[in-house]
Amino acid sequence: MRVMTFNLRFENDRDGSNAWPLRRELVVDTIRRYAPSILGTQEGTCSQIEFLNSRLPDYHLHTPGRVFDDTCQYPTLFFRKDRCIITGGGEFWLSTTPAVHRSMNWDSAFPRMISYGHITLRASGRSLVVAVTHLDHLGTEARRHQAAMLAEWVATHGDPIILMGDFNDTPDGIVHGMLTAPSTGLSDTWQIMGGVNDSTSFTHHGFTGIPTKSRMDWILVSTHFIVSDVRIVHDRFGKRYPSDHFPYLAELELL
Repeated sequence: MRVMTFNLRFENDRDGSNAWPLRRELVVDTIRRYAPSILGTQEGTCSQIEFLNSRLPDYHLHTPGRVFDDTCQYPTLFFRKDRCIITGGGEFWLSTTPAVHRSMNWDSAFPRMISYGHITLRASGRSLVVAVTHLDHLGTEARRHQAAMLAEWVATHGDPIILMGDFNDTPDGIVHGMLTAPSTGLSDTWQIMGGVNDSTSFTHHGFTGIPTKSRMDWILVSTHFIVSDVRIVHDRFGKRYPSDHFPYLAELELL
């Protein structure tokens, strides 16, 4: 089972030659090339999500109960129709009022949320929970509180769990430590496979292809999974990259 997390970079006209209309087909081509069974995206605006939904007919767009708002960037799940059966799911904001649309607290620069789905794998009949999120990029206190909410949510589920997204933290940071603590039961797929945490593992590159900042895009899994492979996708199309983040994927198998 291939799982991919992909920060799309929001639709920003100031991106010039890297503006969404000029690279959106590259995003589609990247997804089709790797054909993940489960795809989690971040920063997608309504129009970006609608575009991907129209260009990826093999996928089911999972937005349970979502209030679509042109001012929002949403973490979003897509499931391959021939591999996954969706049996439930939900979304909530990472704030003190999780049910309130666009709510945010602490020093968060933007509203942040988690979207999750309960699925059954067609091939095996096994069930699992998959979630995608995007933590704040500026608010240190907010990231800590948001991570605490995620850890608490994970602890309430007994099923196999995959938690992916852009966590805006380093692998030796507080957020990573909270989410991979023994109390959550999650592990970092990159670390499971012995991946190093130097600049070659950084997933942000600002459309240059040159890694910067840190390895902030993760796929975390419960102990129910075997990880057989991981990969940071550095693909480019000519001199162009589909986003300012490299997608990250993991090959997983349920025990």
